[in-house]
Amino acid sequence: MTISKEQKAELIKEYGKNEHDSGSPAVQVAILSARIRELTEHMKAHPKDFHTRRGLLMLVGKRRRLLSYIKRNDIEAYRSLIKSLGIRDNVQ
Repeated sequence: MTISKEQKAELIKEYGKNEHDSGSPAVQVAILSARIRELTEHMKAHPKDFHTRRGLLMLVGKRRRLLSYIKRNDIEAYRSLIKSLGIRDNVQ
């Protein structure tokens, strides 16, 4: 239920400034999006797994807060990020 080291390194390479930039908000949003996709698939197979549901909702909230931070600081970076990740624009 977690992403592999290779997937994480690939996301960092794609969205970060360099291969060691795992702390920038864009990279964090990309990693959270990958984890959210995996947990969503898990929840489709196990609809009564409420512990995973809570974790999934916490990840979605964290991603939403990071996206609102990015939107506040750089609207163009926000638009390109949500377009590349395939996220709907519903952040206030």
